[in-house]
Amino acid sequence: MAILEALRRQHPEARCELDFTNALELIVATILAAQCTDKRVNEVTKDLFRRYRTPQDYVDAPDEELEEAIRSTGFFRNKARNIKRCCATLVDAFDGEVPRSMDELLRLPGLGRKSANVIRVNVWGEPGIVVDTHMLRLSRRMGFTDETDPVRVERELAELLPESAWAPLSHVIPWHGRRVCTARKPHCDACEAAPWCPRRI
Repeated sequence: MAILEALRRQHPEARCELDFTNALELIVATILAAQCTDKRVNEVTKDLFRRYRTPQDYVDAPDEELEEAIRSTGFFRNKARNIKRCCATLVDAFDGEVPRSMDELLRLPGLGRKSANVIRVNVWGEPGIVVDTHMLRLSRRMGFTDETDPVRVERELAELLPESAWAPLSHVIPWHGRRVCTARKPHCDACEAAPWCPRRI
């Protein structure tokens, strides 16, 4: 697809912008990233990941302690509850190990398809399409789909593109959406994909 190739040329450094070294860290960072910038999450997890290293560490943490540690990410009580419930399930159902399959990841409280795909794509290199707010917005703007439901968008993109393009798409679209094709004012003159974009045709 010409648009995707143009975006990959424009953003060869595109990647997941959450800092992590393992699957558990990325799960926690993904939960914290709801309604929060990746930059803020990375500032918080720098200390958080030194303090809590296993699912059991999160389970054992006093509620108030964990809430205070993540307070600056917003909605900290809900996020702390989701992290603890997720980690309790990892301990009880998966011997403390993060599962790899979509079905098993969806059994973890606080994780939906978007977060499960984030884990699969960025930790294990599995094929997956991460439908976040940027993917929802740009996939419609660039003419990939007319759908607004995340699951239907994921399905349509999966049918449109080969599996080998799913992970690159999941990296380059959020990267482009934050830097060039912004929600408030898309900078079409700076976009290498503009010649193929329906917005400009």
